[in-house]
Amino acid sequence: MVDSWEWARQVLEDAGLDPGRLARVRPLKGGTYNTVEELLLTDGTRYVLKVPPASTVPGLRHERELLVSEAEFYRAAATVEVAAPHVVAVGARTGVPHLLMTACPGEPWDSSVTEAERAPLRRELGRQVARLHTVTGPGFGYPSRALGPLAPDWRTAFTTMIEAVLADARDYGARLPRSVEQAESTLRAGFPALDEVTVPALVHFDLWDGNILVDRPAGGEPRIGGLIDGERMFWGDPLADFVSLALLGDIKTDEPFLAGYREAGGRAGFDVPARVRLALYRAYLYLIMLTETVPRAVDDEKERWVQSAVAPELVAALDEIEALARVTGA
Repeated sequence: MVDSWEWARQVLEDAGLDPGRLARVRPLKGGTYNTVEELLLTDGTRYVLKVPPASTVPGLRHERELLVSEAEFYRAAATVEVAAPHVVAVGARTGVPHLLMTACPGEPWDSSVTEAERAPLRRELGRQVARLHTVTGPGFGYPSRALGPLAPDWRTAFTTMIEAVLADARDYGARLPRSVEQAESTLRAGFPALDEVTVPALVHFDLWDGNILVDRPAGGEPRIGGLIDGERMFWGDPLADFVSLALLGDIKTDEPFLAGYREAGGRAGFDVPARVRLALYRAYLYLIMLTETVPRAVDDEKERWVQSAVAPELVAALDEIEALARVTGA
């Protein structure tokens, strides 16, 4: 990409904004795939500019055309008044694919959130996520079409998603706690539970703390400022969002979140088929996290963390699928 002041000015101009009002271009940290910058205008307005890596940069199969999915997420979130960026422009008129969006107030959720603040914030988050899940799509899968057209049913879409990440793991020689063949066999035992999902709902699928902004308005209580980085979104099972919302943990223990989710009409039951599906989605996310370390060439410290923290969670998810499949006779 061309990272320059003039390029940022051109993006503003192509979006119908006055490039002469550009006051600052500042790189934003936290992203692990795209390049992200904040554009500050002279009147204090802030925009966020996101650019994907060059097409020659290696990645996973589902990571093609991520900005298409991200723009889709923000447009959909706006229809139910969920705190999220608004799309200003998406395209490649500058010669570089990009997404220009409004900036949300706040900073990523971190250790500065006190124990007293946590419960009301998680409850508010639950209400917002429940509203997200009321938005439905035209089919199942990634709107980017990175893995092909949207599917008419969830089992077809999710099977395609699983096959893609397993193919990536095989191609990259990813270090998995079980072989690709063993993982695939176990995952297939849980696929019948996917047939219970009949409505393609809006799923963010990357709602870990870093993608949840906490706004602290002067003189007011902290609130959810925005749900950002919607590039991993797909149309599917709302239950899938519970994985990143309790990353490496168990959403069933997050009582404030579940209370807010149910208050806003969200369905959060954990019968056997739901537990099978939740284990499938955990396995999918953890397969992605383990496999992506290869094309991203992570350092030794990150590799050690992934192997010590993520690999055991993948094993636990696969074990749960096996156990529940025996219970259901699948």
